[in-house]
Amino acid sequence: MLEKSFGLIFFLKVPRHESNIRTVYFRITVDGIPREASTRRQWDIERWNQKTERAVGTKEDAKSLNFFLDSLTTKIHEIKTEIMYTGKPITSQKIMDHVMGRITPRARVLEEFQKHNDEMKALIGNGYTEATLERFSITKNHVTAFIKLKYNASDFEFADLNFEFIKDFEFYLRTVRKCSNNTTLKYISNFKKIVIRAIDKEIIIKDPFKSFKGKKTKIVKKPISAKELAELERHQFSTDRLNTVRDIFVFQCYTGLAYIDAFQLQRADIKDGVDGNQWILYERQKTNSTARIPLLPKAIKILEKYKDHPLCLKRGTVLPVSSNQKMNEYLKEIADLCGFPFTLNTHMARRTFGSTVTLNNNVPINVVKEMLGHSSVKQTEAYAITEQATIGREMTLLNKKLKLEKTEISQEDLSTLNRLENEIELIKEKYNISTLS
Repeated sequence: MLEKSFGLIFFLKVPRHESNIRTVYFRITVDGIPREASTRRQWDIERWNQKTERAVGTKEDAKSLNFFLDSLTTKIHEIKTEIMYTGKPITSQKIMDHVMGRITPRARVLEEFQKHNDEMKALIGNGYTEATLERFSITKNHVTAFIKLKYNASDFEFADLNFEFIKDFEFYLRTVRKCSNNTTLKYISNFKKIVIRAIDKEIIIKDPFKSFKGKKTKIVKKPISAKELAELERHQFSTDRLNTVRDIFVFQCYTGLAYIDAFQLQRADIKDGVDGNQWILYERQKTNSTARIPLLPKAIKILEKYKDHPLCLKRGTVLPVSSNQKMNEYLKEIADLCGFPFTLNTHMARRTFGSTVTLNNNVPINVVKEMLGHSSVKQTEAYAITEQATIGREMTLLNKKLKLEKTEISQEDLSTLNRLENEIELIKEKYNISTLS
């Protein structure tokens, strides 16, 4: 909201004891409400022009004071503009507080970061997850280590936060921490949320990220192929531990459940659908969106296999899912034993459902979107990675179609040729001629 009127003046304030040396004050007025403060500079009234609100003369002390007042004027207008950009009301008190440094005195980056993380921890299960908190905790650790390395300090004041800090932090992540481009930008994005929070709380006005630009590297996260999925299902491992993890992964491949949703899946989430068959109907933890998934026979078979598993009975869940860290650790071992030239992880199962199991079997993408619990088809399009086998199958169908069309055209031409030949024979007989040239 813009102010109706704004004014800034500099003047010499009369001291208690009459003297030519007086203190230079400035007054900010917004919508008729004034606020004034001392510049802590003193000046002789005989060398002051109130019309120009500046010192008179060409001496160095006059030039120095006028330069200071010009700089203060610029600063005040910058603060006014920054407040305006936030969309918040501009008041003389708010501008004065920023000029005098009275906005949340000595607010520190890591202190505010910890407050954010503490609040997030208290809200786990109510909009946040342990995984999200862990990401922000790791980011805070990186910022802490960076401040220690760069500034040899235990914290950093928000008032000193600027674009240079952001660029140096990015450089630290890429070099010292050896983070990839996307991981670097992810940590910076997490830190940016803390800075935006500080802006919203009016701890700072300027956004140090204003000029920062980063572009993520597009990574194709491939699913496993139909052949690899079949190999995984057939393989018998020497330990129950690996067989169980493999079964849970296969269940995810045929349902599209994310790790956390498979971990929390309960019998109450499995209901009879409109077709009379068993469906998974649940709220995705990540997005709170409803996922509706008809259960395929292979998924049902796995549920039956583990219905009496001790861990399932203890937790009230349908699958004995371990921690995500353990699952991924065992899946890596499974991939090695199966001879796969890649590492398996829990999220690869969800992509396999979206691509190999559904889209590659001609299930419409809008239907896959509903089963995955996506909010838009655009999210689902990222899963539409066509297998080489699917490309080959489609090209074979196209080749057959082209051959058929070619055959049909040839038969038509042959029929026309036969008709013309018969007409020629009739003409030859009619005119008793042996050849036509």
